Amino acid sequence: MRTLFINIKELVQVRNETIEKVSGKDMSVLPIINHAFLLIDEGVIEDFGSMENCPKLEFGTVIDATGKVILPTWVDSHTHIVYAGNRIQEFVDRINGLSYEEIANRGGGILNSAKKLNETSEDIIYEASKKRLEEIMQLGTGAIEIKSGYGLTVEGELKMLRVIKRLKENYTIPIKATFLGAHAFPMEYKENHTGYLDLIINEMLPKISEENLADYIDAFLETGYFSVEETIKIMEAGKKYGLPAKIHVNQFTAINGIQACVDYEALSVDHLEIVTDTDIEALQNSKTMPVALPSCSYFISIPYTPARKMMAAGLPLALATDYNPGTTPSGNMNFVVATACIKMKMTPEEAINAATINGAYAMGVSATHGSITRGKKANLILTKPLTSYYQLPYEFGNNLIEKVMINGVFI
Repeated sequence: MRTLFINIKELVQVRNETIEKVSGKDMSVLPIINHAFLLIDEGVIEDFGSMENCPKLEFGTVIDATGKVILPTWVDSHTHIVYAGNRIQEFVDRINGLSYEEIANRGGGILNSAKKLNETSEDIIYEASKKRLEEIMQLGTGAIEIKSGYGLTVEGELKMLRVIKRLKENYTIPIKATFLGAHAFPMEYKENHTGYLDLIINEMLPKISEENLADYIDAFLETGYFSVEETIKIMEAGKKYGLPAKIHVNQFTAINGIQACVDYEALSVDHLEIVTDTDIEALQNSKTMPVALPSCSYFISIPYTPARKMMAAGLPLALATDYNPGTTPSGNMNFVVATACIKMKMTPEEAINAATINGAYAMGVSATHGSITRGKKANLILTKPLTSYYQLPYEFGNNLIEKVMINGVFI
């Protein structure tokens, strides 16, 4: 069935050729067609252009988008939406003055989520995760990466990855699974890091590979979590099983982890709230996508990724939610885009590029998603009537989305 949108006020992120990503100054360029048409066939973008060249549709559906904006759905390349319970008490603890590190040191944080996950059945976790996925799809997310990392046991990690596999099987948006066994050291391995690395590499990874449960591998490369040397071991093991790396790094401290990630051709390095000149040099001319998570900075009151400095150095940047129960209990990419504009001083053009085409690169789907391009999937946001697409980050607290289309079908 063909669908023709006519009289689109602004058709945003139009690319005649498929590109992988945009970097540096190019991030400020967001191609737009005013008063446009968009033709969809069999779930794929067939054609687009200005209304003066609009074709006549003999069979199919015609939708008048007068006053409305169409753009590609958001691509959320960093989430932890599969989890059990919540960490509401820690939210209150932080308000009362406890730091992230203090909460973690007394058994909170990741270890708290791991305890809950290991006590909860796969079916209950699936139902809760499915609800979260459906909610963020309604908010415009049309491709998502989901990490494990709240199991920290062989069975717990497999349980999480099996839930992600079920989501992949039951939903039509691209879902990438990332194995994050190296999220934190369980209490019983607190003084035995070698033992836990052995568990990840020699027990978890073979079983994950056997069941084909992961697309990527990750580690929390941070002071007090996984060292550069330990993360290198994780990345090396991932490579043996065909799992490229996507690494948490530089959230609280800079310990030369980014250079190691670049050396091991990590697809992305995520967080980057603390970035040194050395880190920027390491990322220049690399294939690794820096990913900022501004709603995490917002929620736990830590610095924001220095987007302007990084783009001035010619780097690309992607935006993602970091949706998780402890530090970002929100998967709203609209808020992420707005926060990037308000707090990181990214222009709307830069933020939308970061949340679409660069996000698609950061989860390996830029060939099919992230832009309005002939032959790409028709994963689209249709807004309510707007003055311009600038209104999306401007009205940061309002839902300006009228409908979301996935593979040519409104959800």
